[in-house]
Amino acid sequence: FLPFKLSLAKMATSSFIDTEFTCVSLQEKTTIAINITKIARISLLLLKSTLKMKIFYTLLIVSVIASCKKEVKRAENESAGSAEKTTTVVLDPATNDTLIYPEEKHFKSIRQVTFGGDNAEAYWSFDDSKLIFQSNYKNWGVNCDQMFLMNAEETFKDKQPPMISTGKGRTTCSYFLPDGKHIVYGSTHLKDENCPEVPLKRDGKYVWPVYDSFDIFVADLEGNITAQLTKEPGYDAEATVSPKGDKIVFTSMRSGDLELYTMDIDGKNVKQITNELGYDGGAFFSPDGSKLIFRASRPRTEKEIKEYKDLLAQGLVQPTEMELFICNADGSELRQLTHLGNANWAPFFHPSGEKILFSSNFEAERGFPFNLYLIDIDGKNLERVTHGRTFDAFPVFSNDGKKLAFSSNRNNGGGRDTNLFIAEWQD
Repeated sequence: FLPFKLSLAKMATSSFIDTEFTCVSLQEKTTIAINITKIARISLLLLKSTLKMKIFYTLLIVSVIASCKKEVKRAENESAGSAEKTTTVVLDPATNDTLIYPEEKHFKSIRQVTFGGDNAEAYWSFDDSKLIFQSNYKNWGVNCDQMFLMNAEETFKDKQPPMISTGKGRTTCSYFLPDGKHIVYGSTHLKDENCPEVPLKRDGKYVWPVYDSFDIFVADLEGNITAQLTKEPGYDAEATVSPKGDKIVFTSMRSGDLELYTMDIDGKNVKQITNELGYDGGAFFSPDGSKLIFRASRPRTEKEIKEYKDLLAQGLVQPTEMELFICNADGSELRQLTHLGNANWAPFFHPSGEKILFSSNFEAERGFPFNLYLIDIDGKNLERVTHGRTFDAFPVFSNDGKKLAFSSNRNNGGGRDTNLFIAEWQD
């Protein structure tokens, strides 16, 4: 503010000269006039400088205020974001164990459906009123996986759901047909009514059996088999139905390798979708039926190829290295979606059709935990959804997109039971 004070001083001096020196010579008057003019010019410059300084300081103050407002707004946004990413821990009042972890922001609420055994692959009817799932819970009188039917709002802590498979052999991967009165599922019962052997490891490595006795059947909701859709030698299973209700995708060994195929819901018009060496399976259609998402192994080296083929000859696969792949429903534009390492599997389309929800242990050092993740169909924006300590898998959205059924080891008392849960989903 110093220039402003100097300007006032110069103005006061000019006034004093003009009023006091009246009786002087012309030369002196001329000199005084020249000096006054100089002083006036200097004053004008000082006034301009003062105006600029006023503007400068005004802008400076406005800038400081705006900056403060931005900092406050940023802090508010960070606080809101933090609140959005964190939910309240939900505990089971009976066990005091965790049902929803604080980071699981997509779960608005949750309900445990089963309370013992291994329960998985729960799939919704087209109208979302029912689910079909597989279980090996011995308290329900089974020794290996069989199919059970439930209404969407049911739980089975003190009761048993109706079994709608034959109770013979082993079953897998059931799915509702569009009429809501029939399901498809894979079963080994035609070859042997007993449960087949389940090898857990080969040479110390975890393996899955792919029984050549599996075929795909249609049954009504009373458990009566009404049709057999596959009769080819070798493994035929993992059938799922397009939301359009016109196609079924499944995995088959009929070519000598585990490839994806599609067929009409009556079993006709079979078409091979994939043809690259490796286990292609667990496929699902997008909500509009235009795409397929699936998991696959891709042995590349000579050693990997030999190991894969040797295991397959024994009816086994090793599911420890799998990635997600996506393609059009006719098999065109096939591309790898994830490059995460370890086991990435059980993919399912988000209701938008623009994201995939899947299970993975890519962050685990020793194979566990498995958690659920979201990823865009272009492979971007990977987001962790669940934060369990052991196993979360088999996520399946209801057709209206409001609920998510999945299997989890949470709230099992530290044991090995894998139970069904239904969460209220929020984006």
